[in-house]
Amino acid sequence: MQKNEILILLKALLKALYAKAKENKFLASFTVVVLVLALVRLIFPSVAEDKRQDAVAQADVKAVETPTTEPVVTVAENTVKTKITASPGFPLTDFFDDKGQAVKHRINSVPGFSRTFPDNNDVQLIAASTHGVKPVVDRQDAEKRKKELVFVGASPYFHVDPLRSSIPYLVPRAAILLNDIGRAYYDSLQIKGIPLHQIIVTSVLRSREDVKKLRTHNTNATENSCHMYGTTFDICYNRYKTVSPVEGKPRRQVRNDTLKWVLSEVLRDMRENNRCYVKYEVKQGCFHITVR
Repeated sequence: MQKNEILILLKALLKALYAKAKENKFLASFTVVVLVLALVRLIFPSVAEDKRQDAVAQADVKAVETPTTEPVVTVAENTVKTKITASPGFPLTDFFDDKGQAVKHRINSVPGFSRTFPDNNDVQLIAASTHGVKPVVDRQDAEKRKKELVFVGASPYFHVDPLRSSIPYLVPRAAILLNDIGRAYYDSLQIKGIPLHQIIVTSVLRSREDVKKLRTHNTNATENSCHMYGTTFDICYNRYKTVSPVEGKPRRQVRNDTLKWVLSEVLRDMRENNRCYVKYEVKQGCFHITVR
């Protein structure tokens, strides 16, 4: 049947229906609208095509044709894509699966703390003397070195304990490392479904005078300490600072062992990416870290 014949039939049908429905104005109006839409659909079939699917398909083709070195994370199935750039030396973790669903990763820890973090003082000392400042004599000398050092006493990513045998300064290279560790720790807790906690820094830059006093009651402290170069800091593994919301219920309690396992994963990744040397200190209850 030709299109002209269909139009004649539709007009005839319209007249017949309108004659029956003219006593009811609502029914007459509804009938006219339906028939007009049917007529438009018949004359212009492209009106009913799914434009959204075509747009999505074109976007996907364009994304495939355009090379990129940045990692892409899908946040909604076949619709929206968000680019997240990894920090230098630290790879991204997948937050979403291929269906756009959030993924909570398992806690794996490391095979063994002493085996995974075996970098002794002699190894760390080479990096410290290479990337650090000239050893600080005392607190007054440290005050004169502020052009070479960065203050690390406050950060949203880590907490610094009250310092008795060190002062809160690091060389910029080490300060960036500490900040990246704290930020990566937050990310790791988030994707594992664990309430946020800050890592706690227990020791930073030490002067020769600090080391001398410390050696009187701490046999683990060495005379030629990496801490004197501003490249080294200690993060305790048996205490963490809970990040509680300003309003609402306090966060649920988390075992220190769980938080330690997550921290060990972060430090292992940093070490394997040649960001730092790490020593697992059993007696001091901390990770002894020097920037590379």
